[in-house]
Amino acid sequence: MNTSSIKVIAFDADDTLWVNEPYYQASEKKFEEILSTYAPGCEARKELVKTDIQNVDIYGYGVKGFVLSMIETALRLTDHNIPQPVIHDLINLGKDMLQMPIELLDGVEATLNNLKGRYRLILATKGDLLDQQRKLKKSGLIDCFDHIEIMSDKQEADYTDLLRRLKILPEQFMMIGNSIKSDILPVLAIGGLAVHIPYHVLWEHEKVEKPASSDRFAEVATIEDVLTLL
Repeated sequence: MNTSSIKVIAFDADDTLWVNEPYYQASEKKFEEILSTYAPGCEARKELVKTDIQNVDIYGYGVKGFVLSMIETALRLTDHNIPQPVIHDLINLGKDMLQMPIELLDGVEATLNNLKGRYRLILATKGDLLDQQRKLKKSGLIDCFDHIEIMSDKQEADYTDLLRRLKILPEQFMMIGNSIKSDILPVLAIGGLAVHIPYHVLWEHEKVEKPASSDRFAEVATIEDVLTLL
């Protein structure tokens, strides 16, 4: 991987810098347990995931949209006979998710501190603005970044717009993240460099085939391994 022209390194946040998807999967399991009383035999968790993915274009990414998808799924699976106190429980489940502690992944702090000053470091994540700001503040990492970008989505046009505002060329930009769909493919498509760090769980909506190896794409086991590429 040729990194000689890199000026800006951008990091995804959820499941790249800190734990995120396991909290969603734990809530999906709780949802299924709750619904088993009112819709026995149904595949509530699978229906929730399907509804949540379908609603992304309406609600965007994040816990708030997930809560609305839980309520919608519960109403549909019970033919609108779900008790009101259960809907209240689902709302509280979402509130609990929004108040979860931030658990940094191994090596994150040391890697960012190593790169700070050598490159312009960017946080480029998608999701709910308020929630992502909260997580960043609680993470203690905010001073590591020269720029914060909380995006509604991560498609080619979103990255092209980011690079335009940063006033850099695609070949001067490297994106690091756990999602091939959001962090890797669109960046490669516009001519940037991308590094994939797989995480042990991945949201169904983000699952796609990874690209072939090239001089603009690499996959590493941990965030610390990024240092060996630069």
